[in-house]
Amino acid sequence: MGEGYIRDTMNKKQIDELMTKVAAGDNAAFARLYEETKRGVYAFAYSYLGNSADAEDVTEEVYFSVKSKAYQYRAGTDARAWLFQIAKNLSLDELRRRKRRPDPLDALPGEPAEAPRLPALDLMTKTLGETEREIVLLHAVWGYKHREIARMTGLPLGTVTWKYKTALEKLRREWEAED
Repeated sequence: MGEGYIRDTMNKKQIDELMTKVAAGDNAAFARLYEETKRGVYAFAYSYLGNSADAEDVTEEVYFSVKSKAYQYRAGTDARAWLFQIAKNLSLDELRRRKRRPDPLDALPGEPAEAPRLPALDLMTKTLGETEREIVLLHAVWGYKHREIARMTGLPLGTVTWKYKTALEKLRREWEAED
């Protein structure tokens, strides 16, 4: 999953059309939906979980859920928001599992050499709170407008705009401090 990836290439309507086809059992549409949205889902999961292995696992779980529950998707609604909500729920489930049972491998020093690092997402995870991360990811990765993010999160538009600008400033300061 590419580090330099910024935004999914399909718009809301195109993703909705794919989801509608997936709900009707179209496997080719599912494959395309996966290819077009997996980077954004991965980035979102990574921002919660902070490591590639768990983010990849959650990403795969998201698409397993999509495949098995596509019939629940209502055509004409926002498929990206539906994917985002599944990714959020599964990421939070994983965080709860971690608290219940610590991973014995956590006691080992260092990380596996093959685990890719994503500096921008690491910086976001370290620097921003949950709401700020969501807003930045929804805008920068998923391409939502601030007004849409306000509706999705239930926050006032001014708050979303302010939190986005504040988050970017925090990231800029932290990025400069690390250089």
